Amino acid sequence: MIIDHPLLGPRDAQEFVILGDASLIDRPDWQAEDAAQQFHDYQHLRDNPAGEHRELWFHEQGDRSWLVVTRSTLTHEVLKVELARDVAIARGRNR
Repeated sequence: MIIDHPLLGPRDAQEFVILGDASLIDRPDWQAEDAAQQFHDYQHLRDNPAGEHRELWFHEQGDRSWLVVTRSTLTHEVLKVELARDVAIARGRNR
């Protein structure tokens, strides 16, 4: 599988380590009244979709950047690749 890195261009997926669901970018508020429940859900509850899914990938054997890769879990086709920092900044602005 080839991942089109936004800064480095096409890279083999073997250069990366996958962390999992990209929703991990959205950490719960530790000061919320239900923080314990929010962190439980954050750590233990994951979707396992068939089809399009956003995932966090780490470029371990490259520039050590974090990426959000949108791909099909059925075909492994990579649909979109973004720098995780850009995704996190955009989410912060949209809140």
